[in-house]
Amino acid sequence: MTSTQAEIDRSQLGTLSVLAWIGDPSDGHDIPYLLAYTLGDGPKGPEAGEAAARGLLEEIGLPIGDVVMDGTLKASTFPVKILLADNQIALTLPGLNATCTAPDEWVAAANESGQAYFLFATRAWPEAVPGRPVTAEVLQKFAGDEEVLTSSAHCVLQVQRLQK
Repeated sequence: MTSTQAEIDRSQLGTLSVLAWIGDPSDGHDIPYLLAYTLGDGPKGPEAGEAAARGLLEEIGLPIGDVVMDGTLKASTFPVKILLADNQIALTLPGLNATCTAPDEWVAAANESGQAYFLFATRAWPEAVPGRPVTAEVLQKFAGDEEVLTSSAHCVLQVQRLQK
């Protein structure tokens, strides 16, 4: 694949969005999660966006499926980064970045562990438009869906902080 093809593929992603949440602390699941997904609004539709997402993940070396990569071991060279400044999260991948506002409990969990569980879904999620709240039920339906999970890349990332 040439870099020109990769750039063309990236353009098919459409809107890249990021959503932060934590598991239920009462169940001992106070892990900070970060989910990247597209809205499926690329120029050639959701199918082309899914193919572009798969191509991007392959290009940067993130396997799709049930393998969880540990991006904390070589955080300085890992292709995905999370930067936290107050409640603002910046997600950076080669040639792409996205931001979101993290809830206070996400920030607290990330500060405590220094890590976040990151998923990049290749399946589009057009219902989760930035700026509109996502209910726990809607999030569970998407992020807990077996097809979504097996078609996503999974990794644990170090949460880096902006130096003040």
